[in-house]
Amino acid sequence: MLFILHYRDVSFNKLTGDLPTSIGSLSNISSLYMQNNQLTGSVNVLSGLGLTTLNIANNNFSGWIPKEFSSIPDVILNGNSFLNGPAPPPPPFMPPPPRRPRSRPNRSGGSGNAPKGSESSTSQGGKNGLQTASLVGIIVGSILAALCVLLLLVLCIRKSRKRKDDSSTESKDFVGPLSVNIEEVSNREIPEQGLENTAMKVLPAEKMTPERVYGKTGSMRKTKVPITATPYTVASLQVATNSFCQDSLLGEGSLGRVYKADFPNGKIMAVKKVDSAAISLQEEDDFLEVVSSMSRLRHPNIVPLTGYCVEHAQRLLVYEYIGNATLHDMLHFSDEMSRRLTWNIRVRIALGTARALEYLHEVCLPSVVHRNFKSANILLDEEHNAHLSDCGLAALTPNTERQVSTEVVGSFGYSAPEFSMSGIYTVKSDVYSFGVVMLELLTGRKPLDSSRERSEQSLVRWATPQLHDIDALSKMVDPALNGMYPAKSLSRFADIIALCVQPEPEFRPPMSEVVQQLVRLMQRASIVRRQSGEELGFSYRAPEREGDTRDISF
Repeated sequence: MLFILHYRDVSFNKLTGDLPTSIGSLSNISSLYMQNNQLTGSVNVLSGLGLTTLNIANNNFSGWIPKEFSSIPDVILNGNSFLNGPAPPPPPFMPPPPRRPRSRPNRSGGSGNAPKGSESSTSQGGKNGLQTASLVGIIVGSILAALCVLLLLVLCIRKSRKRKDDSSTESKDFVGPLSVNIEEVSNREIPEQGLENTAMKVLPAEKMTPERVYGKTGSMRKTKVPITATPYTVASLQVATNSFCQDSLLGEGSLGRVYKADFPNGKIMAVKKVDSAAISLQEEDDFLEVVSSMSRLRHPNIVPLTGYCVEHAQRLLVYEYIGNATLHDMLHFSDEMSRRLTWNIRVRIALGTARALEYLHEVCLPSVVHRNFKSANILLDEEHNAHLSDCGLAALTPNTERQVSTEVVGSFGYSAPEFSMSGIYTVKSDVYSFGVVMLELLTGRKPLDSSRERSEQSLVRWATPQLHDIDALSKMVDPALNGMYPAKSLSRFADIIALCVQPEPEFRPPMSEVVQQLVRLMQRASIVRRQSGEELGFSYRAPEREGDTRDISF
């Protein structure tokens, strides 16, 4: 039985050399992963494929980036030696030099019909003519090349002057909106039909129509702002939340309280009432710029911002309502809730949140740092799919003083060492916080727990030395799992955690690498599950005594 190849993953295989031309015949392939190899040469052979996903990062490719790559929804090219700018136009047409007449050789070795003297003079004349034509061609080509370079320089100078003029007319306090390096970013799908709920679909972008007035210096001008969220009035939100009563309260964070909103059309939303004292961007223009960026974050594992309100000095954000529970509540609220999180579900939650951070760090331009990544900000729906909340809110508090006094105190167990020591927070700090959440999924413990012994109060300090000890690792696992997990999957999960929580930020992996490792972990789990005919997370139990030789690894 034949299968059409739609997906190919040859990443992390130390492949070398140029791409073969035969790869251009794979017309049915849609996803191609070739990152982290040592491949060289041009990538033009890939331009004719109908790809929706392409990752060739961290190779040694060179040359121009084919213009066809701009139509691929999900493409990652960093870590190569591509030339900047669009591919150059083809050289102008030049007529070929006149052919040199060939004289048929005499098989008998004679001089033929013409005498030797005339033959040598004709040959010498042909050579001189050919040299003259070559010299003229070189001169003409050099002139054309010089003209092209001069034209490019003139265009670059004009563009730079235009940019300077544009920047001088705008306000210095203007915060540029977030952009995405590709208009339609399609999330990679795991090529295993047995992995339930792991294939993600990209949400369609909404229409960008609202306008507003810029200008703090008195010069008023209208500028279109790409805010895809719906504007709400204070009155409509008061009706939906029953005047923000206590019964509608869902929770409270560092930036304000979150309320459940029931609208007349039957829709249920979550409304965050932003505390004006908690944000440093007090101007309405600046707040709307942040809303503009947040409204264009579109990913299946990110809670989307659907609306906003800026009336009467109020700052309110309207999000899609995720009605099940947070990961923090599922893990730490009761044993009954944590027992619902099987090993397979926990790995899937880790993969979903890793995909969300990968999107924020490596797809959005500029990169979006979450800066408050924790299990309480991971919302789970009825199928236990992960949805990361509060994405982009860090832009409302660019000054770190407020965060040190409020937000970080509440999330101290998730904070990376460099932030606790110097206040510096980067995408690698998010990677550290992600590793702490993975530790929560593995152990069922809180990042900081003063009720435990002093040596076990800090989850990272207690767990990190034991991550590579098989015996100690099996004792660390959340008792709610009741020993139902595959040993090798547990070991690989611990290896990823060890990479993420390294003290030195430069040694932590990018989220794209974390995603790839979690994808492979789930793929191996699916293969073993099919081979055994048993459901992952329910059929594997860790050995409870010596001499138990059952093979539960994969």
